[in-house]
Amino acid sequence: MKKTIWMAFAALMLAAPVANAQKVNESAFRSKIEKSNADIADAKKNGKASTWINRGKAFYEAAAEPTKNLFPNMDAPMLKLAVGEPKAVSAAEIGGQPCEAWEYPYFTVYIRNGKVATWKQTRQIVDNAVPQAIEAYNKAYEIDPKAGDKVKAGLKQVSDYCSMAGNAELDLGNSAAAADAYMQAFEAQSGPAYGQADPVLLYYAGYLRTFDGANHPESFALGSEYLNMALDRGYTDEEGNIYYYLFHSYYGQKDNDPAFVTRAKDALLTGIEKFPKNERILEGLMQLYTSEPNVGDPADLVAMIESAIAENPENIDLWFSRGRTFFALKNYDESIASFAKVVELQPEMFEGYYFLGYMYTVKGDAMNDAIGKNTYNSQSAYDADQKAVTEVYLAAVPYFEKAHQLKPDHFETIQLLKQLCFRLRDEEGIMDKYNTYNTLFQQAQANQ
Repeated sequence: MKKTIWMAFAALMLAAPVANAQKVNESAFRSKIEKSNADIADAKKNGKASTWINRGKAFYEAAAEPTKNLFPNMDAPMLKLAVGEPKAVSAAEIGGQPCEAWEYPYFTVYIRNGKVATWKQTRQIVDNAVPQAIEAYNKAYEIDPKAGDKVKAGLKQVSDYCSMAGNAELDLGNSAAAADAYMQAFEAQSGPAYGQADPVLLYYAGYLRTFDGANHPESFALGSEYLNMALDRGYTDEEGNIYYYLFHSYYGQKDNDPAFVTRAKDALLTGIEKFPKNERILEGLMQLYTSEPNVGDPADLVAMIESAIAENPENIDLWFSRGRTFFALKNYDESIASFAKVVELQPEMFEGYYFLGYMYTVKGDAMNDAIGKNTYNSQSAYDADQKAVTEVYLAAVPYFEKAHQLKPDHFETIQLLKQLCFRLRDEEGIMDKYNTYNTLFQQAQANQ
């Protein structure tokens, strides 16, 4: 009997909050702000840092209150315990994946696999609460720098709230809204009491605005502005992609002013000098040099890389850049030579062997395509060309095998070995290799 009573009590405790709907006491928050308005209108109170700290807190709480109980991967039952039953539930989709949309008075939560995937705040208690909170906290520090610790703590709360909102919008695919939220987070950190603001927030805002430019061209200008602000503050992401995004943000403005094409080129050239291995920057340069008149000869890229290699002949990143540049120019022999140098310089580097094998394969494919377009007058000439193609494909095999040895679980290497060996199965010893890699491919495919 005791067990039954306790189980019933537990069930009641779980069920009781669920019956409630989301409740936010708007009038209480607005009353605090009205009181704050009266306080700053009072000449005596207006000159106190505490008055402005309280004002910053009031606006922050008004902004954060509706979503304060939400967090990613929150279990759906816990969500109901925290904010009650949704007003409505409907089918939705995020990032091409199905989910449920739970509608509440102040937000919509998206549930996937029984957990909170993300959310969208749909209603505010007070408009423009975040900028007013930032303004109030900065005013408090201006009045009394000794209040700096309290001001910084308040600004950090504002910044954290904005970053969380940015993450939620990003998960929904709302690039512009996410960018704006990250910029507000940066603005909260930019107050004199905070110290140094994190420029990564500018980077996030910049590349998200650049993404949004595809649908809203006016975002390109904001993208370049934010990315340049990040660079001015000494920020560079680990791979140097900031220069690739800056290129796109400039290039997206070329219809407004042709000078943006030159700016786009300069961004890429600066980026490739600092990050010679960055594939995106190289691709951007090739795109620009081959699609825009008077920008430059693609051979200029080769000259630039060759000059850098002459000064630093053992720089693997430069040899990678050389290989990828010649690949883009469809000069496969020079690309092969470049990756052969990578292998020579770093004999145990997976990427060197993988790309060397890949370049031999691409060269063989190009030769095979040429055979298909050629008209032969003799079988012997055709056979000779086919033999040359086979020799190129055969040359790729040991490099892929070395790559597989260095990274046995790399699926693409196994797949390429399987395909290559099947094509070469009539060559001596290759059929056994095909059987081996076909078995490994099937096993890897089953585990994916």
